[in-house]
Amino acid sequence: MNETLSTADGRQVLRLERELAHPPEEVWRSITEPARLSEWYPFPVTGIDLRAGGEIGFDDGEGTRSSGTVTELEPHRVFAFTEEGDLLRIELRPGGQGTLLVFTHTFDDRSAAAATATGWTCCLDALEDVTAGRPARAAESVVERHERFVREFGLDEPTVESTSDGWRPRFHRPLIQRPVDAVWSVLTEGSGVEVGGAVPSACTTEQVPAGAVVDVQPPRRLEYEWTSDGASVGRVRWELADGRGGARIVLTHSGPDELAEQRDVALRAWRHTSRRWPTASTPPPADPLRGGPPRGRPADTMARYVPGASLWRRT
Repeated sequence: MNETLSTADGRQVLRLERELAHPPEEVWRSITEPARLSEWYPFPVTGIDLRAGGEIGFDDGEGTRSSGTVTELEPHRVFAFTEEGDLLRIELRPGGQGTLLVFTHTFDDRSAAAATATGWTCCLDALEDVTAGRPARAAESVVERHERFVREFGLDEPTVESTSDGWRPRFHRPLIQRPVDAVWSVLTEGSGVEVGGAVPSACTTEQVPAGAVVDVQPPRRLEYEWTSDGASVGRVRWELADGRGGARIVLTHSGPDELAEQRDVALRAWRHTSRRWPTASTPPPADPLRGGPPRGRPADTMARYVPGASLWRRT
């Protein structure tokens, strides 16, 4: 399977390919018949008006309903529709004894790209089973898939900004199956943190000497001074936000122009530290709606990872 992430007209375009050992006519049934589509798509489908401009309806049975619009339809070849501002397009290409399925998803939030790809690869696993007449498999290796996409899409790379009096690297790191409360507990080592107090070691790195805590807003924000030769010279700020499929860590490190050489040292240190973030959490709870491992019908659990506001279940 091939997965790529590109940009078009300022939006993110995720492209996935999957070779299926079935003719296009059979795969077409799995992507356009509501009962079959409901078995692998992130939301149960209530009906499809199978024509360009027709409506496709979703209802999870728990009070969440939404609809999309069919934007492109070419029987046994192309099926595309919008859902909550996103565009999803499925193209079927005959080849040998089977079909090459090309799936594209156009959306806005780049930081959600790894969770999006994780969700769709799991969904396409289920589509393969449904088309073959097998029970849809449960989602597997969710964290491992997510981390692979983070690396492949460059979502673990920092940005570096120049400020009026110095420099400011920022890491914006998505996690999956790690809710904010669990990540906060690990960062603060399960203890209370107070302004003026010591910085928890999990929030520090050896190359950036920590001073005192200057701001703390559990479980969202922790900021502290960092020092050089015993004097405060800048700030390190940790922020946690709710993302699609898990928490997002935003780490910002500011420093003065006269310590420009320390910027590269800090970048190397935080990049090394960030590799531990995906697993730096207590074991996730069993309930997938609260950030735990997927259970139950594969398409139901993938609703947490695939974008489209109506398809997401937040903690």
